[in-house]
Amino acid sequence: MSEPLLSVEGLRVSFPGKGWRAPEHEVLHGVDLHIEAGRTHGLVGGSGSGKTTIGRAILGLVPVAGGSITFDGRPIHAAGARQRRRLSRDIQVIFQDPFTSLNPSMTIGDTLAEPLLAQRLSSREARSRVAGLLDDVALPADAMDRLPREFSGGQRQRIAIARALAIGPRLIVCDEPVSALDLTTQRTVLDLLQEVQRTTGVAYLFVSHDLAVVRHVSDVVSVIRRGEIVESGTAVQVTERPQHPYTRRLLLSAPVADPAAQRVRREAYRREFAGTEA
Repeated sequence: MSEPLLSVEGLRVSFPGKGWRAPEHEVLHGVDLHIEAGRTHGLVGGSGSGKTTIGRAILGLVPVAGGSITFDGRPIHAAGARQRRRLSRDIQVIFQDPFTSLNPSMTIGDTLAEPLLAQRLSSREARSRVAGLLDDVALPADAMDRLPREFSGGQRQRIAIARALAIGPRLIVCDEPVSALDLTTQRTVLDLLQEVQRTTGVAYLFVSHDLAVVRHVSDVVSVIRRGEIVESGTAVQVTERPQHPYTRRLLLSAPVADPAAQRVRREAYRREFAGTEA
């Protein structure tokens, strides 16, 4: 069996306490996570569970207090600025909010060309690559001469996907990439992510609070609660045969379109979790 593309072992992250001399607050307590090349690992949990912190630790945006993060066999949890710059070619991110993740004063062409020019492509080569990226995410070529405010939320997230793909990464951290979008646009963006994966072989860490969304795109799902992974398995195992009460809580609390099914789900939630701690 081949080694995972990315391995997280015993990961601990602590944040400073509030107030003078307050002790540090540990938000991740020995997390293990493994992402296979070309596959999607869904990470789901409620607000404050630590799911976004895992993604930020992988990206080097928060310091690691303990444990290890290994990418392609190389430790990266203590990577310095130079190694991080090199890693940016292999590991990219799609942020939650398409309205704030793009520079409003830069044209889409300049936004997408920026990482390409940093890799020493010529202006002509970068412009050709930008046109191809826009085509990959089903946006017209003339989008490169327009500003972010001229696009809808779904279109902006397509642009964010194109930017993440610009230099051919092997792993993309998707941090709640569809939570700011309506349901119809969500499905379109999720389908696009899956199509991109089929054509490029990129792996995803897909972070979300929505177990239904995670199931739609993931091969493997891990459920995190209060900084600890409480359940992991295939998407089918976790969403159809959950073993942990917290996973069942997430499933029963997720809304469904059918009103009758929603009433059944609400009643099941009340029977199982009424009066219990979140």
